[in-house]
Amino acid sequence: MWNRGFNVWIKGCTLLALISIISGLEELGSTRVVFQTNYGDIEFGFFPTVAPKTVDHIFKLVRLGGYNTNHFFRVDRGFVAQVADITNGRSAPMNEEQRREAEKTVVGEFSEVKHVRGILSMGRYDDPDSASSSFSILLGNAPHLDGQYAIFGRVTKGDDTLTKLEQLPTRKEGIFVMPTERITILSSYYYDTETENCEEDRSILKRRLAASAVEVERQRMKCFP
Repeated sequence: MWNRGFNVWIKGCTLLALISIISGLEELGSTRVVFQTNYGDIEFGFFPTVAPKTVDHIFKLVRLGGYNTNHFFRVDRGFVAQVADITNGRSAPMNEEQRREAEKTVVGEFSEVKHVRGILSMGRYDDPDSASSSFSILLGNAPHLDGQYAIFGRVTKGDDTLTKLEQLPTRKEGIFVMPTERITILSSYYYDTETENCEEDRSILKRRLAASAVEVERQRMKCFP
């Protein structure tokens, strides 16, 4: 009787330990990225212990300005809002460093983290190691995606923006539900929650980046009609 109770206790402790480990894996790092779209801002953080290679790749693209002038090509209400592949989705031309990084693929880092609203999950082809720069923001729970696509972060601010995107008119093209209006990532920036806490400086930076994005687009229209 004592042995049976002890075994149950051991199994319970093991289960709790596993839950603790899995929960720890989902802990966000201190880096935050903000996409400034024409419908509002979306801020997200990374899961560096869940998908380290994916996080490194996406964050490098952000630092290079790779997502600026890109867009959300897919908005399927209650399912996903998907960012286009950088090589095909940007309206501005890429420099060589951006192109090299955008053309890289990342090994599939599949995990036990669940696909629920706000989660960031890499897009890919049939090859599990074909993820590049396109990723989805979950707009609802999608358990059928669990373990099949690499989760690397989640939205920390901007759910109101996601709701706005879900309300936009769409059209169906094959398996994709696509917005009829372009949802542009005007600009992006990043900061560290452990070292930057000044909202005023952040607000000034956002305004400068927005102004820079407008200027980039103006020059693009002038030089690449």
